[in-house]
Amino acid sequence: MRSGMDGWWQGERWCERHIDRIFLERYGPWARHWNWTVGEAGGVVGSWCCGPVSVTTPDETAARAVAALLEWRDWLAELAARFAELAPPPSATPEERSWHLERAAVRLVTLVLDRTGAESGWYGQCRLALEWFLTATGMDPAAAGAAVQEAIGGRFHSWVTPGPTLIDSVGEDLAVGLTGRPPYRDHREHAHLEESHDRRHIRH
Repeated sequence: MRSGMDGWWQGERWCERHIDRIFLERYGPWARHWNWTVGEAGGVVGSWCCGPVSVTTPDETAARAVAALLEWRDWLAELAARFAELAPPPSATPEERSWHLERAAVRLVTLVLDRTGAESGWYGQCRLALEWFLTATGMDPAAAGAAVQEAIGGRFHSWVTPGPTLIDSVGEDLAVGLTGRPPYRDHREHAHLEESHDRRHIRH
């Protein structure tokens, strides 16, 4: 029986925390944020809302939780694929690395916006995606977090979709902050990289 308002949904919240512990114990750290939902702290999961709403009967609750976990796993797989596509090659010069980092940031911010709809707290998901991207390229997690925080600098807000100019600015600030070099702009000697990048991401 649901506790409802009289009990401030204590039973439902306990159930959600219990499911969270089970997922983490069984599947490991990747399962964290399985209930990070669209419109609730800027998540990407649509199958789950929150304990008070999503916890009903045991069978229904279990089905929703599993669906949410699978959604979260699919999102992580999509991010991992994007990271591999966007990562600067090991042989990149500082200018080339700056170019790759700027475009990666712009594309990842846009991807998060598409999935979250710029709902409440969407920028938290954005920061996390950028931090994960940098750590995937070998950067220390603490340094990655500091770099992303410096680049975004409080410029993203709930329920506000940033324009292309602001997104580009964040991408450039991140790239310059990490490489000390501004991304090149349509230099003839880098045309092959521009064309290659466009071909690889035209489907996105």
